[in-house]
Amino acid sequence: ISAAEAAAMDPQQRQLLETGYAALHASGASKAALLGAVVAVHVGQWASEFGIVLTRTPAGRSVYASTGFSCSVTCGRVSFALGLQGACASVDTACSASLVAHHTSVRVLQRRECDAALSAGVNMILDPATMRGNATAGFTSVRGRSHTFDARADGYARGEACGGVVLQPAAQAQGAPPMLLGAAVRQDGRSASLTAPNGQAQRALLRAAL
Repeated sequence: ISAAEAAAMDPQQRQLLETGYAALHASGASKAALLGAVVAVHVGQWASEFGIVLTRTPAGRSVYASTGFSCSVTCGRVSFALGLQGACASVDTACSASLVAHHTSVRVLQRRECDAALSAGVNMILDPATMRGNATAGFTSVRGRSHTFDARADGYARGEACGGVVLQPAAQAQGAPPMLLGAAVRQDGRSASLTAPNGQAQRALLRAAL
């Protein structure tokens, strides 16, 4: 990667390149063996704030700017760099993006569309505009804390992270990794508002997964 391309690259893409390769390496795959391998990549990423940041720098006028912050490129860059030829997609379902990306990886493995799948998620806070918008809408916690399933809940707190795991059929997985026995994805449907949860729908989802 040239210096010009690196300057226009979303830090989320950089993080995922490192984390994704580390996960694949930990699964026993060598870089040489990955070239041309049918390995899927599914990434949970709801958005990229880097586009706003990029427009304020000289790199925003670069030929690489158009791919520097694209969510579709975040997953595609991993496949490109390692030569992976399995399914490749970024998933945006807001807070559940990584879970849905993981579910997608499970399904392509079950349908035998790939030999292994990298399931990952990434989020970085790079510009205050999104934070201000969420606060104005009343989404975020005044106390700056998420209290999930708790009477103290008054909104959520945004966080930064990048993680990835490699899924393989049990027959070919090395060692004795944790087994994924159930997965399900559903939508809340009608609730009090567009952004409010539906408790009955969520209970039904947990039963379906179990």
